[in-house]
Amino acid sequence: MKKTALMIGAGPAGLTAAYEFTKRTAITPIVLEKSQAMGGLSRTVVYKNNRIDIGGHRFFSKSDRVMRWWMNVMPVEKTTDTTHSLGYQGQRYTLETPDSIPDPATHDRVLLVRQRRSRIYFIRKFFDYPLKLTTGTLSKLGLVRTARIGVSYLRARLMEIRPETTLEQFLINRFGRELYKTFFKSYTEKVWGVPCNQISAEWGAQRIKGLSLTKAVLHHVRKLVSVGRGGLSQKDTETSLIEKFLYPKLGPGQLWEYVAADVEAAGGEILTGWTVERVHVDANCITGITARHANGELRRFTADYFLSTMPVKELVRAIDQPPPANVREVSEGLIYRDFLTVGLLLDELELKESPKAGGLLKDNWIYIQEPDVKVGRMQIFNNWSPYLVADPTKVWVGLEYFCDEGDELWRKSDDDMIAFAKDEMERIGIIRASNVRDATVIRVEKTYPAYFGTYSRFKEIQNYIDQFENLFLIGRNGMHKYNNQDHSMLTAMTAVDNIIAGVTDKENIWAVNSEMEYHEEKERRPVGKEPAVAMQ
Repeated sequence: MKKTALMIGAGPAGLTAAYEFTKRTAITPIVLEKSQAMGGLSRTVVYKNNRIDIGGHRFFSKSDRVMRWWMNVMPVEKTTDTTHSLGYQGQRYTLETPDSIPDPATHDRVLLVRQRRSRIYFIRKFFDYPLKLTTGTLSKLGLVRTARIGVSYLRARLMEIRPETTLEQFLINRFGRELYKTFFKSYTEKVWGVPCNQISAEWGAQRIKGLSLTKAVLHHVRKLVSVGRGGLSQKDTETSLIEKFLYPKLGPGQLWEYVAADVEAAGGEILTGWTVERVHVDANCITGITARHANGELRRFTADYFLSTMPVKELVRAIDQPPPANVREVSEGLIYRDFLTVGLLLDELELKESPKAGGLLKDNWIYIQEPDVKVGRMQIFNNWSPYLVADPTKVWVGLEYFCDEGDELWRKSDDDMIAFAKDEMERIGIIRASNVRDATVIRVEKTYPAYFGTYSRFKEIQNYIDQFENLFLIGRNGMHKYNNQDHSMLTAMTAVDNIIAGVTDKENIWAVNSEMEYHEEKERRPVGKEPAVAMQ
């Protein structure tokens, strides 16, 4: 009989797995999605024809496998340059843009080439991110603070904190205590809601493993001596320093909507409105799941393979044979950070690109480091893609707040939250409330799996779940791992690799993280040629 694979969740991991099954196997994929949207945290929310990117998604990866995958789904726009230079495994690969690639002005299925710019807003001033040792930066910081930062960094390099167990120690070791307190502490604690000395250093290893003040300075020097080279040749560039990226014309969800349509066209199923309630197990195998539809219908699904992106806490609760007490204890102690975005449509921003020339700020996003407001980051959607904004004469921004489900921010009505956000942004001088023409609020649960609570014991859950030979945890919430979009995709690709090869060990899936080489083969492969099994 024909085999089936069931994916729980239609985010990047779930849809990538489904797509891989249709392209590389005879296994029929079935995707169950709780909502009606494709893309999970990478979906695009549409409000009155204005589009919101939840959290901001740069389409750039150090994995050539992922880069090719994206470009197979959506071609790169044809620009005045006939080529784009991409970096794969330390090799330079030139992507040509032939005449057959459609013009984004008239066609939608196009990846745009976008310039990355993000800055820090602190003491009511802009600082480049990453920090650059320019006269402008030094003058804004002031001589005394600059001297303290330099001395503090030298001290940190000479006397590293060992063992390095907390995020605070991780950041001090790489940036010095003074720079950590100036530019990292406030924002990071806004994101997580707890002090940095209560967060595991593993979060830093997951997100900014290779970045340090030294590398930021060296990157700036290399940029100065290579002006004019351009391109996307950034394979050896730390993720936080990438300066060009690809982006779907209509936001990240557009790509995942195409992927879902391609899966269905190939014979797969995408079923929306289904919430998993029970996971049925027999010995070391999953035999099926029971899910409830939004209309109340209860249905049992069976499959040969199960790939789960649902939050680990919910998965453990759903298993019909009670897990061991220690596994339940760790699972119940896992913590998630929630997220809400306030979208504001404005006539203009109060701050301009140049005091003399004026014009819209060119940032994709701005980190709000000011400790007197709760807003953590502002996205300017016009700069992600001009096609995200219905009226090009308006400015469409997203104000990001990090919170816990049920706390004061989460409980605010939409009107109160909009008023609160407008007041904060006017107080720090970025907007005038009178320039706001429309607004909306979007709440997202379990956006960030936290590296505190019982996370230090997560291996106990991993060991228990991995015993089920036909169950594969993938994606951010599926693995309780703060993955980027491309990392989530790679966990799905690796799971499919294992299924094709009959591999039941899951270690190569868990090994996918933010700054490794993603199990790619070191020798260069012809473009479009995929490995049968990811290298370990």
